[in-house]
Amino acid sequence: MAAPFDDLPLDWDRVQAAAVAGAGNVVRTPIVPSPELSAHAGVPLVLKAENLQQTGSFKLRGALAKLAAAGPSVRAGVVLGSAGNHARAAAWACHTLNIPCTVFMPTTASITKAEACTQLGAEVRLDWPTVDEAVAAATEEARASGRTMLHPFDDLDVVAGQATLGVELSEQVADARLVVIPLGGGGLASGVAWAVKQAHPKARIVAVQAAVCSPWLGDGSPGDHPLANSRGTIADGIAVKRPGTITRPFVDALVDDIVVVEEDAIADAVVWLFSTTKLVVEGAGAVGVAAIQQRLIPMPDGPGTSVVILSGGNIDPGVLGDAIRRHETSAGRRLLLRARLDDRPGALADVTALLAAAGANVVDIQHIREGIDLHFGQTGIEIVAQVRGPDHAARVVEAARTAGVDVEAQRSWPD
Repeated sequence: MAAPFDDLPLDWDRVQAAAVAGAGNVVRTPIVPSPELSAHAGVPLVLKAENLQQTGSFKLRGALAKLAAAGPSVRAGVVLGSAGNHARAAAWACHTLNIPCTVFMPTTASITKAEACTQLGAEVRLDWPTVDEAVAAATEEARASGRTMLHPFDDLDVVAGQATLGVELSEQVADARLVVIPLGGGGLASGVAWAVKQAHPKARIVAVQAAVCSPWLGDGSPGDHPLANSRGTIADGIAVKRPGTITRPFVDALVDDIVVVEEDAIADAVVWLFSTTKLVVEGAGAVGVAAIQQRLIPMPDGPGTSVVILSGGNIDPGVLGDAIRRHETSAGRRLLLRARLDDRPGALADVTALLAAAGANVVDIQHIREGIDLHFGQTGIEIVAQVRGPDHAARVVEAARTAGVDVEAQRSWPD
């Protein structure tokens, strides 16, 4: 049972002020039906497409709310630390309001997000190993310079800004029974849970973390969970070391369950959203869909609609491409062939013609002359080909062997 709202330091006046601050700039993002995900889950399920927000994520709501609440002193400038989405939102808001902006980002920050901040006129400093260290450095800089610190999540005005998403969602989905929210520092989960529980007291709130960066599973100390921060994650937008001091009481009181999803599941969800719903969603924004697809969240009984928030869409094209290639391989639509050929003119052309006749599309070829067992006068090749699926791949291999090509299909790394 959630704690009384009176015990949490947020009220409707602050949320309304955040809504006013965002008016004219914050987009009312759509609710997108998902028949495929509904069929998989066995309940009516829709997607809240916050990836279509201005700047590509929900973060603009909190940034504008904080800038408005800071008053005239914000004109001296803003300092912030962020992995990317908060930085991009703050840079856009400051550019729009003509406020100087300095962004501290980790060295691993998304190229797309860092370049977007620079193009918006922000000063970008990429000098810290982690987002937590970037935020700490920005906090110290703000204290020393007298500029406004715009924290990515641990600020009541920022939480109020994110609560406007929950208000909007509650208006769009009048029978919400389950709301699934990405969980990083807790700003989004805090604000949305607060607003949704006000409108739908019986709605269940589930927050989702990336397994490799899941500090909410422990007592909040950095690295207190064995998987926390052990390596990088495709869900970089929610990769924080510790819950927020302000946000933790909200999450403890209002979030009914927290689950974690693995990297491959997140990558698969990104590709599924791209191919099925035609929505470009970053890893952090796709964790809720990944959790549904992995059946990690029990579905509600009875009438009502379940909602998954797609919190952002700022994914580097290269990362999206890597995810698509991996998915194509796991689905059996990429075939890696190794073959020994006589090292003579036309031998490679014969093989590629044979593969084309079998319906395979060659996308990459590498010659290998060292490190493998070859007879004198032979060369080795590796070919990556697109096929229609495992059955087609088997027919392509059989056609090559029937034609006398010494070929092997490689499906996994050797043990």
